[in-house]
Amino acid sequence: MDKLNILVMVGGISNDSINKQLFGEVKRLTADKFDFDEVCIMAIPHYSQDLEASLPPVVSDLKTRVLACDGVLFVSPEYNRSIPGVLKNAIDWASRPYGSNSWKGKPAAIIGATVGTIGTFGAQQHLRQVLSEIAVCAMPVPHIYHSSYNGGEVDERTAESIKKMMDAFAVWIGKINNK
Repeated sequence: MDKLNILVMVGGISNDSINKQLFGEVKRLTADKFDFDEVCIMAIPHYSQDLEASLPPVVSDLKTRVLACDGVLFVSPEYNRSIPGVLKNAIDWASRPYGSNSWKGKPAAIIGATVGTIGTFGAQQHLRQVLSEIAVCAMPVPHIYHSSYNGGEVDERTAESIKKMMDAFAVWIGKINNK
C-alpha cells in the first residue's frame, strides 16, 4: 500500500516546542504508513487582503501543498484556550482569496501537547470550530490531549494511543477521499 501524504502544521514555533517534539514522536511511530510534509508557518506573512491580488510565494506554496496532500495533521499547543495566532494566520491564508479555499473537503486530524493538566482540549475545540467554517473534515475521534511534563517524550500508553489515532486517521482519509 502506498503511504499517505500528510501535510503537517505545528503551531508551536519555538525551538524547544513540545508540540514539535510530539510531532517527532508521531513521525517516528508511523513513518511506515505516512509521508509527512511539514509546513514552516513562521515564514508566512500576516494575512492582509491587500496581498491577495498577488499572493506571496510562500502562500502560493502553502495552497499548492494543501491541495496536493491526502490529509492534514494539526499539532497545536494551547494559548489562552485557543490556538496560536501564527497557526490561525496560516489557516486563514490557505482559505483565501474568497472562492479559492484550498482546505475545502480536506480530511484532518488534531493532536497537541501542553504542560497543563487538561492537555490541549480548549485549543482543539476552537480549532475544530475554525476548520468547520472552511469545510475541513476534521476527524471526530479519537482525541489525544497530551499533558507533557517531561518535554515532548511520550510513554508507552501514549505511543499506543498515537498509533491508534493515526490508524483511524488513515481510515478517515479513505472515507473522505473515497478511496
